[in-house]
Amino acid sequence: MCGIVGVYSKSDRFSAELGTHLAAMLAEMSHRGPDSAGVAVYRDPVAAGQAKVSLRAEDGIDREALTEALDRGLGLERLETQGDSFALATVHAEPAAAEAWIGAELPGLQILGAGRQIEIYKDAVHPDEFIARFDVGDLSGSHALGHTRMATESRVTAAGSHPFSTGRDLCLVHNGSLSNHNRLRDELAREGTVFRTANDSEVAAAYLTRRIAGGEGLEAALESCLENLDGFYTFAVGTADGFAVLRDPIACKPAVMAETEEWVAMASEYRALAVLPGAAAARVWEPEPGVVYSWGGESA
Repeated sequence: MCGIVGVYSKSDRFSAELGTHLAAMLAEMSHRGPDSAGVAVYRDPVAAGQAKVSLRAEDGIDREALTEALDRGLGLERLETQGDSFALATVHAEPAAAEAWIGAELPGLQILGAGRQIEIYKDAVHPDEFIARFDVGDLSGSHALGHTRMATESRVTAAGSHPFSTGRDLCLVHNGSLSNHNRLRDELAREGTVFRTANDSEVAAAYLTRRIAGGEGLEAALESCLENLDGFYTFAVGTADGFAVLRDPIACKPAVMAETEEWVAMASEYRALAVLPGAAAARVWEPEPGVVYSWGGESA
């Protein structure tokens, strides 16, 4: 079933309160996905030549050891830990180089995502517990995606939770199911993509990453999904500049969108939009099947 949300700020005031609104939206989707929850928030871009890397360790993070390793291997600018298992590291390396080094030298860490702006938090707990554990309401930012998961096709794990990030500052949340993801996984793996889970949504994210790396903009990459991804899906995709939404041509998975002068948002159900300020006066519509909706810069 699953619930997805996305919100894009148009004002400084809303950006400062983004976490409050994201938390409220995510809580409204808890009935659709009680197994796990996750968010991707875009904020506080780091300098050129640096990367933010979101990390998780199943057996817990040794902050002192991680600090020493990252500083030695990449040059550590900042390390923030969240509880026992999560860390956000800012390092002096490009995102791809940082991911490659961590993957090779610190194999006990799960890399959730990397980029100049993106921060990813996710865990296999009820959304209400997730919101409290990660202080989601305290986050600020320009835009964000969120997901609550009801696992119907794979085990309930933190790694298998959404969002999935497979390229610099790109992430995806998905409600639905793909039927040709195994074939696509094999094809992408032969081209060098490293998959971290068996989730079909990670394949969709990797597919978009490949298309964008080949020179397409996000809208064109999403439009190509209509020809190359079989199944039923609603995608919300984030980039450094904004976010986009796509439903498959059948559009059997629910989605609704709304827009005011301060924000644009989408969710699996209207109840997650009704909690936003000014929702009663917002323009509200159901996204059309097979149509890409996007907000932000050129890459969004």
